[in-house]
Amino acid sequence: MQLRYTIMYGDNGPETLDFYVQALGLEVGFLHESNDYGELLTGNTKLAFSSKSLMTQLGKSPGTPNPKHPVFEIAFEVEDVEGAFKKAQAAGATVVQEVREEPWGQTTSYFSDPNGYLFEICSAVEITDARSAS
Repeated sequence: MQLRYTIMYGDNGPETLDFYVQALGLEVGFLHESNDYGELLTGNTKLAFSSKSLMTQLGKSPGTPNPKHPVFEIAFEVEDVEGAFKKAQAAGATVVQEVREEPWGQTTSYFSDPNGYLFEICSAVEITDARSAS
């Protein structure tokens, strides 16, 4: 089994895709001519957006994200957190948390996109295997 897509619901696919191109330097992989569905290339898993109206047509009732009360986040790992954060902020991202060093050794920062979804820009976490320590 492989995770292929994370699909988020919003009101304006082309504007949302453009935001992520400008804010994070991602590349658009696909945008349907209806503008109701689009994908960004992020490695093996695509970050996709579907219009709320399309989901309603498909019998779904999408909710509205709230960055102050998130139920999930999408994290983008980068080498230069400060630089990526400044780029996202310049592209219109709403700052939720400035860049900071966490006690576990990771650098993190948070913003919300135009649809209200919470995103993290962070450094890698060094993972140690406790089993190899014995």
